[in-house]
Amino acid sequence: MKGVLVRKIKKICVFCGANSGKDVAFVNAAFHLGKVLGKRKIDLVYGGGKLGLMGCVSTAVAQHERQVLGIIPSAFTINNLVGETCGKEIKVATMQERLVMMMELSDAFIALPGGFGTLEELFQMISWAQLSIHNKPIGVLNINGFFNGLLSFVDHAVKQEFITPRARKILISATTADELVDKLQAFRFESDPTLSKLKWSPSSSQKEKLDLTLRL
Repeated sequence: MKGVLVRKIKKICVFCGANSGKDVAFVNAAFHLGKVLGKRKIDLVYGGGKLGLMGCVSTAVAQHERQVLGIIPSAFTINNLVGETCGKEIKVATMQERLVMMMELSDAFIALPGGFGTLEELFQMISWAQLSIHNKPIGVLNINGFFNGLLSFVDHAVKQEFITPRARKILISATTADELVDKLQAFRFESDPTLSKLKWSPSSSQKEKLDLTLRL
């Protein structure tokens, strides 16, 4: 990364499955990602608990003596549904409150293999970046081609002019943890000239008008 201005990343939020998946490579990659974060002195923000890949990455980060913060809806803590969080835990009332807090407390986002919840979190962060609610880098760790279909679909949406080429740049991908973290650190946010004018402060009383040809 010689000659590239590196973004300072202190905390990365990881979205991933509460299951381990069919391929043992997913578990190995989750542990390795946690090891990479630990060696790079990067703390972890995640969804809490110890199930599946979530438990793997949080355990690995803690083993390398970095801080782990689990943000978890109170409903999941009843009857120890997801197990004990590895590190500090913040309980919230709703899934949306959880995601907002993740966004505010993290410097970047990584998605590992997972299901609908992981995909929802990933695309919510991408959508919020497109709308200039935040300008933080977002990437997927494409283990054994897990995200190949998703990345192909996103490229298809670009070709069909539902996603702009500028917005497509928001989603980063790599096949190894070190490569992905390097890409997140080198990421430069390119905001949409119109969407960047939106006022997201609750105190804002004036709404910006949008060009209806924008592809949201």
